[in-house]
Amino acid sequence: MFTRWAALATAAALLTATSGCSGGEQAAEAAGPQRGTVGLAMPTKASERWIGDGENMVKQFELLGYRTDMQYADDDVDVQVQQIDDMIDAKVSALVIGAIDGTALKSVLSKAARNDIPVIAYDRLIRDSGDVDYYATFDNFKVGVEQGTAIVDALKLKTTKKTFNLELFAGSPDDNNATFFFNGAMSVLRPYMKKGILNVRSGETKFADVATMRWDGAVAQKRMTRLLKGGYDVDAVLSPYDGITRGILTAFQEADRKLPVITGQDAELDSVKLIASGQQTETVYKDTRELAKVAVQMTDALLSDEKPMVNDTEQYDNGVKTVPTFLLQPVNVDESNYRRVLIDGGYYTAAQIGA
Repeated sequence: MFTRWAALATAAALLTATSGCSGGEQAAEAAGPQRGTVGLAMPTKASERWIGDGENMVKQFELLGYRTDMQYADDDVDVQVQQIDDMIDAKVSALVIGAIDGTALKSVLSKAARNDIPVIAYDRLIRDSGDVDYYATFDNFKVGVEQGTAIVDALKLKTTKKTFNLELFAGSPDDNNATFFFNGAMSVLRPYMKKGILNVRSGETKFADVATMRWDGAVAQKRMTRLLKGGYDVDAVLSPYDGITRGILTAFQEADRKLPVITGQDAELDSVKLIASGQQTETVYKDTRELAKVAVQMTDALLSDEKPMVNDTEQYDNGVKTVPTFLLQPVNVDESNYRRVLIDGGYYTAAQIGA
């Protein structure tokens, strides 16, 4: 197993050495002969993190000698199914899939299995299919715990004698991760809700009531605008993702209301700028460079007749099977540590953030 990670480290070093070359062809030549094509089915370019995920995997696969076929489906489930079907017909060696709808791929993955094409679920669990071999993701329950804890800390709920108004937002109902994020956050917030320290004045507390289809910031903005018409102060908002957060903050600004304590996820550049300026409270940083390494390691191991490294074989039941998983750890980022985590860590430059 250590040799597999060593190969990826070598690939990363080669990436640096060939950064001035003309793309993946010279990188692939440096890694040796071609070893087949890996199909990368990504959900959308609307979120900058998915662009980064795809680019990171392409670079690492090509440096190990693989060709790649990367397709984005613009959050259209039917388009993604067709893209995967076309990749199977093109006889890719493996599929890495960031699913739009984790329940919509059963038929096309059955076709992949009939063609002996292994499948890696990337960051979003693919449900209702026995033809998912491995899953690479972050500890998504912990993501929610970090978000809930950020609200507790910002409002000093452990020591306060005050009460606060909270509103809840969750992610897309067709994304398995969304429930993990929500449940993780609620495990922290619910005790304060039961004590009456946190009050959800809208009464909208169930996942189905607060979910945001396709993680769409405009949808979140519209709902927040409706909630603000209730006339009560909103002290804090649980938001699962930076794009949703920005939509919510826009609703507050347009209503000329004081900005709340508010969470986020993915450390998108626009939201990190909001953190630096004090408008967004926190985001949960998931280093997708590391997630790409895990997905590449899993795929390379499968195609080399080796067993991929995993660290969770119990938590991710997709309704048909428990999918072997490698979990990475998320990191809470706020005004106190964004420089150290994101700038010193090389994810962004100070100039990008304006810090």
